Amino acid sequence: MQRYSVILLVITSLGLTVLGLVVLSSTSVFAQERHGNPYYFVQRQSIYIAIGLVGCIVASMLNYGFWKRTVWVVYAAAIVLLILCFIPGIGLRVNGSSRWIDLGLTTFQPSEFAKVCVIILLAHWFTRHQYQTGEFLKGFVYPGLLVGVLAALILAEVDIGATVLIAATAGAMMFVAGTGLRYILPIIIVGLGGLTGTVMLIPNRVARIMAFTDLEKHAEGAGLQQLQGLIALGSGGVSGLGLGNGRQKMLYLPEAHTDFIFPMIGEELGLRITLLIVFAFILLVVCGIYIAINARNRFGMLMGVGVITAISIQAAVNIGVTTALLPNKGLPLPF
Repeated sequence: MQRYSVILLVITSLGLTVLGLVVLSSTSVFAQERHGNPYYFVQRQSIYIAIGLVGCIVASMLNYGFWKRTVWVVYAAAIVLLILCFIPGIGLRVNGSSRWIDLGLTTFQPSEFAKVCVIILLAHWFTRHQYQTGEFLKGFVYPGLLVGVLAALILAEVDIGATVLIAATAGAMMFVAGTGLRYILPIIIVGLGGLTGTVMLIPNRVARIMAFTDLEKHAEGAGLQQLQGLIALGSGGVSGLGLGNGRQKMLYLPEAHTDFIFPMIGEELGLRITLLIVFAFILLVVCGIYIAINARNRFGMLMGVGVITAISIQAAVNIGVTTALLPNKGLPLPF
């Protein structure tokens, strides 16, 4: 059964990746920042996919115990990369956020590396301290502080979405590892309160929340993106307008080729394909969790839970945002 779960997971991941590339080739042609090349984003995405596939092959050939032995190197590298976001000449500040570093040929978001780091870190910590998981210090405070350093740096970038994603992934891993709910629940309440206070201090975040309550009232402002996304989904109907025939990508829907590609799938390919995508992510989660709970050791189990949790939360948030079930937040759809 575990073998079939691996096969299904790989097929589902590849299917989502290919579909994403196909829809990107249709949508990104009209992107304003395509640098004069209508297939700029398709070419870039193809390069990233190739790099990702090579990385997956290499990772599959390594015993995942390798990550346990190098965890502190990975952690230090994540901190350094996040700090580089604030260094003039290296870090890039776009739309008020310092989330990127300039690698010359391309840019890179260190928060993506930090997500992987948190998963490896907590899997290692709760494997090493397996019998102290229920303790307040080793089961909650120390791992929380280690994750908190990364989360604080990402929050300072003004990347609330990535901060929440990392915190949620860490909380899920701690719960599965055996940390008591009496420790986790209070910090969730405090964290939500602190997050609300932080959001209220950032005008554009407040505008997004106000727009979420009445999209039509804010149709010319913060509610434009979600409203146009709903129009795209509605105009596609059950069967869609056909690949390449979408209209919202023609500069009506901002970021149609990135964060809001899900409504474009609905407009061009219809409700059936969007539901198929939702089912694919559910299948991915089920297979991933089954593989994780049947891992050879505790470290592998926690790594698997962390990876699947991060992917599923990001997918759920993106689909929720693009269908106006959640306030607008710039998290892309995985794959």
